[in-house]
Amino acid sequence: MFTGLSAFPLTSLHNDQVDENTYKRLITRLATAGVDSITALGSTGSYAYLSREERGRVAQLAVEHAGDVPVFVGIGALRTSHVLAHADDAAHAGASALLLAPMSYQALTENDVFELFRAVTENTELPVIVYDNPGTTHFTFTTDLYARIARLPGIASIKIPALPANGVEAQKRVQDIRSVIPENVTIGISGDQSAVGGLKAGCDVWYSVLGGTLPELAVKLTRLARNADVNEATKESARLAPLWELNAEFGSLRVVAAIAEYLGLVPEKCLPLPIQGLTEQQRARVKTVVDQLDLA
Repeated sequence: MFTGLSAFPLTSLHNDQVDENTYKRLITRLATAGVDSITALGSTGSYAYLSREERGRVAQLAVEHAGDVPVFVGIGALRTSHVLAHADDAAHAGASALLLAPMSYQALTENDVFELFRAVTENTELPVIVYDNPGTTHFTFTTDLYARIARLPGIASIKIPALPANGVEAQKRVQDIRSVIPENVTIGISGDQSAVGGLKAGCDVWYSVLGGTLPELAVKLTRLARNADVNEATKESARLAPLWELNAEFGSLRVVAAIAEYLGLVPEKCLPLPIQGLTEQQRARVKTVVDQLDLA
């Protein structure tokens, strides 16, 4: 399950409530596009802003409408007991795996994070994906911590941050991680702008923000990169440079939400407050890029 393209859909809100009908359509759209897995309630899915009841319902909707596509469910929370409760809810919904990021208010130590993952792996039968997302969690995993956690039973994959643009450096980073983790644990790239480079460097899976809203494009990039047509994949990723630049400037969540709103996939103002989304001027820039790149 932990190879190919894993698409991270938005959890659209309307009037401060989860928009269930919109969410069903988003999930069905991903399954129809042929993504390899769907990760519900990742950072793009705004899991940290939702109540336990909302998260349980979103997990249920994702599984019900994904068809045969495996669904991974984010379970991150501030307290371990809450994480375990979300894990139970995800399992009850029929999730195929769990995605765990070490959320914090007080800064976490490496031992804090290790014990969190140990608690989860000891209390679930589902495989667990390590979610290294320092941009949102403000916690950075070391290679040594990857190694410690990866040896826990049930750890299936590690989602790493964006790799260096230099191909040699990217490949070395992947090899360094690969050398300290079990063979059965896959490595996933995030940071859409470095996805092709990451797959070329040896990553097994792309955990994709873009894939949750523009799945056909992300599937195309993934297939090109994984089927030895890397030159064509690199050209396509380079063509998308204006989009990657918007992500770097405004953050991928706000950009992909603006794209989804422009394409009519979600209602306007779909992000949970206090996240305001982009200004009208910024949205105009997103629309221009969508039109210029023919992303509609």
